[in-house]
Amino acid sequence: MRAGRGGGAAAARGGGGSGRGADHFLSLHLRRDVHVWVTNYRDIKMPNLEHPAYPAADLLHLEGLVPCRESQVSTLLSIFGERQQFSFPSIFIYGHTSSGKTYVMKTLLTTLQLPHVFVNCVEYFTSRLLLEEILTQLQSCPSGTEQTSPVHCDTLSDFVRLFKQALATQELQDQTVYIVLDRAEQLREMEANILPAFLRLQELTDRNVTVILLSEIVWELFRPNIGCFEPFTMYFPDYSIGHLQKILSQNHPPEYSADFYAAYINILLGVFYMVCRDLKELRHLAALNFAKYCEPVVRGEANERDTRKLWKNIEPHLKKAMQTVYLREISSSQWERLQHDDGEPGQLKGLSAHTHVELPYYSKFLLIAAYLASYNPVRTDKRFFLKHHGKIRKTNFMKKHEKTSNHLLGPKPFPLDRLLAILYSIVDNRVAPTANIFSQITSLVTLQLLSMVGQNDQLDGPRYKCTVSLDFIRAIARTVNFDIIKYLYDFL
Repeated sequence: MRAGRGGGAAAARGGGGSGRGADHFLSLHLRRDVHVWVTNYRDIKMPNLEHPAYPAADLLHLEGLVPCRESQVSTLLSIFGERQQFSFPSIFIYGHTSSGKTYVMKTLLTTLQLPHVFVNCVEYFTSRLLLEEILTQLQSCPSGTEQTSPVHCDTLSDFVRLFKQALATQELQDQTVYIVLDRAEQLREMEANILPAFLRLQELTDRNVTVILLSEIVWELFRPNIGCFEPFTMYFPDYSIGHLQKILSQNHPPEYSADFYAAYINILLGVFYMVCRDLKELRHLAALNFAKYCEPVVRGEANERDTRKLWKNIEPHLKKAMQTVYLREISSSQWERLQHDDGEPGQLKGLSAHTHVELPYYSKFLLIAAYLASYNPVRTDKRFFLKHHGKIRKTNFMKKHEKTSNHLLGPKPFPLDRLLAILYSIVDNRVAPTANIFSQITSLVTLQLLSMVGQNDQLDGPRYKCTVSLDFIRAIARTVNFDIIKYLYDFL
């Protein structure tokens, strides 16, 4: 590990060259002291899991499954208590995405074989679907066999009655039943009595049940105005860089040593940690680029401890990967083909080149018309959109070059009637001003491709402004075979 750290720093100092762009950015982060923290990840000490109610072997196995979350698991075990003891009625766990909330709860309840129900509130988005799914899973608990008979539950009172029956049938009266509601922020969109009922379900049913809410937002955004039972709140912090190094290093391939893969993770985090701290995304990036990192070793050009050559080989490909963090613009197989072809970073299509595929046909022309109205002066509409407009005068042409480019000044607002007039001119087919066209304008505003200027109650009608870039609109225009450059005043 010491050789890997020194070699990586030396490679960063030697690989700057004359460029000051992405090369300098990557080298700068590799020179930071962050590598001292990362490579000392083995020094991170976590508390051992101990609880008299559970076997030591199960707790030891659980500790290996939830690295860097031992303190949170220990707190949860203290709250749960023994199987037959009444736990806290409701627990609210919050934290940013990819902080281990869902994984820790599933692993904890499954490893210790605690009777539980796990429901994602996004999948079961209505109160009826949610309540029926809880009852369905409860009928197969704790045997684990799937229940084939459907459960019908229309109201909350029916749910309480059926819940008591399910616990009596499955003989779960002597131990705590846990109901875990993932993505619990969706409960705010349901009936007003659903969230308060779940918070005090133990009181309503007079049974040993604990409801656990998992969310990415804080409890203050949940609390109803009328008040409700306050749950026990618990925060899952983001993983530190040392935690990420420890977790990601556990996935090393068996054909390579642990220190070799840890050095690779060290380089990966030095590049991406400042822009991405999502464990899932980092794990995806690590799996996607590891084969390229190993190429010199496979070809026999370097050994596992020659970090300088390994860094030189992986550096250009990490620069490409910086363009696709979170976007998933290309599949893993396409990314690998691009690496083998030694494609340049500019060959990756940006997000703007993919978004236009989702737009309807007339929405594309509406966006093109909005761009022309934002960047062309009003006096040029006759020149561009009338057939018998005559020739442009030389004096006007000279005046145009004496002024600042409209693209440098930014988009100008335009009224709705001008937008529609340009639309009718550039579309070959006759477009009637129907409600469908106006709804597509509203959709473009919702997508933030257009912005409304002023208030909706203006007497002279709404005014809009186009917010997309020139590259974006050129990609849109190419899909409908429209040469937008010929209609822009700045490019005459």
